[in-house]
Amino acid sequence: MRKLNLEALKKEFEQFLRKKKMKVTRARLDLLDHIASYDRHFEIEELVNWVASRSDRPVSRSTVYRTVKLLEEFGAVREVIKKDKKTIYEFVAGSPHHDHLVCLNCGKIIEFVSDEIESLQHQICNHYGFKPLNHRLEIYGLCRDCQSS
Repeated sequence: MRKLNLEALKKEFEQFLRKKKMKVTRARLDLLDHIASYDRHFEIEELVNWVASRSDRPVSRSTVYRTVKLLEEFGAVREVIKKDKKTIYEFVAGSPHHDHLVCLNCGKIIEFVSDEIESLQHQICNHYGFKPLNHRLEIYGLCRDCQSS
């Protein structure tokens, strides 16, 4: 379970927007709330439809697209994979680093953590004198359910 102080995150996002000389709007802050509560990987069009079905205040498609990109730059949202000409994102604020298994048949995304993989990556970077700033690992294949059918 993610332990996150959403109000503090919103204040940090407001400071981020002001530093970039961008407007702090209710729509942007509401979208942060919506994305934080979505609790699964998402494609932006899917998010647009979900927000429209749950919100009493309409939010434009372009506002959703722009805000997701701003949240990605801010570090609260991360691109997970590009698949079938779609980009899949996840809300990562307050969650530990993890990697992904992606089923090429049904599209299921399974999150996993491996201390051994993390250690090996650090060893490789040290060997080459490389300073890692970020990384992601996706393994593509077939999930258990799709292998069975």
